[in-house]
Formats: sequence, C-alpha cells, structure tokens
Amino acid sequence: MAFLQGFEALKRGRIRFRRGLVVTTCLSTLLGAGYASAQQAGPQASGGTTVLEPITVNGKAGGDTSREDDKTVAAKRSAGATKTDTPLIETPRSVSVVTRKEIEERGAQDIIEAVRYSAGVSTGAYGFDPRFDQIYIRGYDATTLGDYKDGIRQPYINYGTFRTDPYSLERVEVIKGPVSVLYGAGTPAGIINKVPKLPTEDRIREVELLYGTKDRAQAAFDFGGPVTEGSDEFLYRIVGLARNGDTNFDIADDRYFLQPSFTWNPDAATSFTVYGLVQADETDSNVGAIKDPSSGKILAFRESDPDYDYQKIRQQQIGYKFEHDFGDGITVRQNVRYSHLDLRSRYLAVSGWTGTIAHRYATAIRDEMNVFQADNQVEAKFDTGAMAHTLLLGLDYTNLTSSFGYGFDAADPAYDFDIANPTYGVSGPTPGTTFSASDADLRQTGVYALDQVELDRWRFTLGGRQTFVEQTRDYATGASDGLNKNAFSMQAGALYLFDNGVAPFASYATSFEPVTNQSAAGGVLQPTKGEQFELGVKYQPPGTDILLSAVAYHLVEKNKPVIVNANLGTYRALGEVTSNGLELEARAALTDGLDVIAAYNYNHAEITGAAPDSAELGKVPAVTPEHVASLWANYKFDEGSAAPGLSVGAGVRLQSATYTDTTNTAKNDAAIYLDASASYDFGAVDEKFEGVSAAFAIRNIADERATVCNSGYCYLGQGRNITASLKRSW
Repeated sequence: MAFLQGFEALKRGRIRFRRGLVVTTCLSTLLGAGYASAQQAGPQASGGTTVLEPITVNGKAGGDTSREDDKTVAAKRSAGATKTDTPLIETPRSVSVVTRKEIEERGAQDIIEAVRYSAGVSTGAYGFDPRFDQIYIRGYDATTLGDYKDGIRQPYINYGTFRTDPYSLERVEVIKGPVSVLYGAGTPAGIINKVPKLPTEDRIREVELLYGTKDRAQAAFDFGGPVTEGSDEFLYRIVGLARNGDTNFDIADDRYFLQPSFTWNPDAATSFTVYGLVQADETDSNVGAIKDPSSGKILAFRESDPDYDYQKIRQQQIGYKFEHDFGDGITVRQNVRYSHLDLRSRYLAVSGWTGTIAHRYATAIRDEMNVFQADNQVEAKFDTGAMAHTLLLGLDYTNLTSSFGYGFDAADPAYDFDIANPTYGVSGPTPGTTFSASDADLRQTGVYALDQVELDRWRFTLGGRQTFVEQTRDYATGASDGLNKNAFSMQAGALYLFDNGVAPFASYATSFEPVTNQSAAGGVLQPTKGEQFELGVKYQPPGTDILLSAVAYHLVEKNKPVIVNANLGTYRALGEVTSNGLELEARAALTDGLDVIAAYNYNHAEITGAAPDSAELGKVPAVTPEHVASLWANYKFDEGSAAPGLSVGAGVRLQSATYTDTTNTAKNDAAIYLDASASYDFGAVDEKFEGVSAAFAIRNIADERATVCNSGYCYLGQGRNITASLKRSW
C-alpha cells in the first residue's frame, strides 16, 4: 500500500523533480527490501534475486509539455485546454495537437498549412489570402478572435492582426469549442494556441535554406541550449528567419523575424524566462478576384494591382514567464507580454464598369495597436478523501489601445483595368487615412477557477469565470461610443479512463465575446455568445504513440456578425446559428516508421435564430462545408531497408461544396487537393554527413485553383506551391 500511495502521489505531482531532470529508480527502492508482487516481478538474476524494471520519470513543472512529445505526430500531453500539463487521454474535451514533427514532415509554411489536417478545421473561406490566417473550427470563424500564442491572446480590434511563422513554434494546439473560462472573451469556435520555441536543456544548432514558388528564397536558423556546458541554470535560444518572394497571383510574402529568449533556473523550484520578437511582414492588401460583369464569371485576375498594392506590418513583442514551486502542491505562475503592431496598407478596388473596362479607386488603411497582458495563476494540488484535486486559480488582464485610419480617393482613369487586354504595373499616390479615423481601447479583466478532479478512474473538470470588458471608440468627428459588459462563463466535463486506454467523456462550455464590429447605424453590435455540448470517446493503447477520438457536438452561436459593406467595415447580427456534427481523428506513429494522420468532420449548420432577413431562417451560413476530410501518411525507411534515410509522405484533403451567402442561392464548388513531401537524411549514408538533410514539399499537386465567393466578394484559390530545402543540424 505504501508503494501505491507513493505512486499515486507521483502521478498527481505530489513528488516533484527539478525541471527536465530524469530520475531513474527501481521498484525495489520504492517498495523496500523483500517486497515484490507477481505483477511487478522482473527477470531473475543470479542467486534468485528478482531484478525489477526501472521507472523513468520525466519531471516537468507547470504548464510545460515534454519536449519528447514533439518528436512524434501523436502528442500525449497539452496545456492548452486546462492551462496545466495534462494528458490528452485524460482531458474531457476535444483537442488536436500539431507537433513539430508533423509540421516538418508536411513542410508547412504557414499556420493554415499547419492545422488543415486537423479534425474540425476548415480553411480557404476567403480563397488564398496571406494577410490573415483564415481558419474555421466546426464551421465558426477563429481567424481573428481565436488567435493565441503561449496561452495569451494575440488580440484584434480594427483590421490588423499579429502574425506567427511556424518555424518559430514547437507545436500548434487546436482547442475546439468555447474556452472562455480560461481565456476570457472569445469565439465559440475555440482557439488556435501557438507554442513558441523557448530555451531547453538540449543543445540546438540548426540552419536551413529554402527555395520555392514563386522565387521564394528563405533562410532560417535555430540556436539554443545551456549557456554553460553541464549546467541548466542559464539557458538561451534564438530563432530567426528571412524570406523574400512572391506567391501565386503575384501576392508578396516577405518576412523577417528574430525571436530571442533566455531562461534562468536559480534553483530546482524556480524558473524565469524572458523572450522577445521583432518581425516585419509585407504582403498585399486586396487579394480579391474580378468578376466579369457580363457573364458573372470569376476571372483569374486580381482586382488590385500588384505594383500598387501592399500591406506592411511591423510587430514587436516582449514578455516573461515566471514560475515558482512552494512545495506542498502549491505553484505560482505569471505570464506577462507587451505587444506593438503597426500596419500600413493600400490597394485598388473596382467602383464600376464601362464595357470590359473596370474603373478603380485607391484605398489606404493605417492601424496601430499597443497591448499589455498579464495572466497570474496559482495551482494547488491536494486531496479531499478519495479525490485528488488540481485547482487552478487565475487573474488575467488585457489593456489594448489602438489608432485606426481609413480613406479612399475617387476613381482615377490611370487605374482603369481592361479585362479584354489585362495589364498590370500602375502607380500613384496613397490616399489620406482620415475618412474614418478613430481611436479604440479595450480593457478586459477576468477572474477564473478550474478544478480537475481524479476519483479512481474518473476525471472531472469544473470551472467558472467572471469577465469584465470595457470598450471605447473615439472618432475624428468628435463622436464616441462605448460598451461595458460583464459575463459569467463556465465549463464542466467528465471522463472515465479504462485500463485498456478507452476514455469516454462528456463536456459542456460557454463563451462570450463583446465584438468590436460596427453596425450600419454606427453603433457596436451586441456581444456574441456561444454554448457547446460534447459527447465522445478517446482511445490510446497503453505504451503506444496512437491517439484516436470520435466526438459528437452541439454548438450554438448567438449574434454572429455578418459583413454588410467590406469597404466601410460595417456588419449586422445574423441571429442564431446551430451546428450539430461528428468529428473523427486519428494520429498514430506506427511501427516501421509509418505515421498516419486522418480526420473527418460532418457539420450540419443552420441559421436557427430570428435573423433580420426571414429568408435566411433555416439556411446554411456562408462558406460552411458539411463535409471536410483529410488523410496524411508518411513513411521513413530504416537502416536495413533499400533506401535508408529516405522519408516520403502524401496526403489528400477534401472539402464539400459551400454556399456563397446566407440566402443559399449559389454554391462554391467542392474541392479535392493532393499534397506530397519527401526528405532525405544524408547521415544515413555516411556518418560524415550526419545532421545534413534535404526536404521537398508540394501542395495542391493538381494545381486546383478553386474560386470562393463569400457574402458578395470573390477570391482566388492558391495554385500549386513547391518548396525545397537544405538543413544542417549539429
């Protein structure tokens, strides 16, 4: 019994080890001399002594997940859904984790590519649009309101969004459904939490060169490890990337970033990490397509001009993460970040037609944000009778200030575009940005609690949060408006963990989002609210890198914003949208080097509330596919095979047809995309080339260029995209 109590305490975190310390011991030491059961007995040594199998314990403090987790495509742990390091098999809600290994196997070059093989995720609702990471979860938009980095939201208020490059990340977590209890105001879709590369005790030396479509030249590096050899007191990491090139349709995709971080571990119970980011991006502002006024056909011409068009973003972030273990199950954490974003953009748009000639006018946007955020946590581990608790108490705060300007000039003959004789290359002045200038502020304070309870094989979660949000907007005209909202959010879940790795679960959660979208009347729309029920089962065969899940969900969103005029930035509240769906996912690292990732989502979405236009009632929301499926497989040849060092992968993605708007009078076509990749480790051939590898990835092999229309605006899909890279690690 002493051993069992000790082992349970170890599992629950009652026995703690230095961060990253690997402790190997024997059951004989834990149990005491002379004790061995038939189940624990190992092979017999000479003299009849029983030699017991060793236990290896990987100690990890706080919300960190094991670095070993990201060396497989089937992660076992995540902190995204609970803010504490929790096994996925014991988390009573649906979570998909895209590990570093998966990102590299598929050669993902942006966040959209990273997550689109995850169950419940759909992309491409606005065609190919590199201005934003356009991502939908279970049919609901998570593009701007579900963007998180290291557990803190990357906020949106006017137009600009913070951008994140997958090379700077260890993993991407997709938490599905409302998570307002832990993260505050947010979309009912869920969140995309991006976990950055931070210092580790492992020595890291990596440089990479990449070239691809179109004239895409990129160089990147990743260096890190202990500052002093043999000591983990001071750790560092610096990640950088420089890219210059275009993508399909002459849309720019330039990026430069530097991401340094430094960790100080003064003792076994304390960790302090400071980090920063400096990043510059340039892409284009208007990536919409031209529609032929006579036939209504979407043409493969951009509405704007590549030479005139640009969107330039400069962003900086600096922050720190502090953690201290007081012992007796009490740990405190603080995560603080300051972010700055400056955006300047301009583009051309069509105002009217004369025959085959489109008359265009120039538009300009400026947007600036300053954001201070802090998340303070106290974690307490304790027992009440047979129940073991992990109680998380938190207080978070966000203070955002912004300045926004928008303006346009009259149509100019110099910008005319003839679809019968298409030519690009115009230039001209940038319009002023005082037409709709405004200053917007947002302050959010949240107090939350989440209790995770273990009772024998049962796992329960119960959480609640009170959120206080204040928004104000001051206009250049002297007018102003504001919104003060308080909201209570909750979540609850139950899971039963069978010995064979089967874990049925049920969960309930709510969300709250005081939207910043303006109505046509000039006011701010009412807050969006969400509610979700989940019923599912997970399966993780013990001792394997396999995680299977099947989830049925009922998700309701009220007061969903729908765009009315993209040029003026006005919206209306759609009413209520209800989605009932089934989600299947398999992530498996099988024997003999085979990785398989499979996902399917059936989503029946319907406008069920009292919409302003009664013709919308009972219809399907725009660009919401009923079926989304994907399959990826990657095989790595071992040393004894005919092609040691070679790794090959292939995938297929399918998305069913979608409606172009909420009246359901027209559809976007269904689409199937084929992807493939290959890599080669030269060290498998000759040891002197150890750490040198080459990789090749091709997306949309068949060059399927689907067009997507969304609420009156049409966009072009991305065509075939190829990248090849050479990497050295040492």
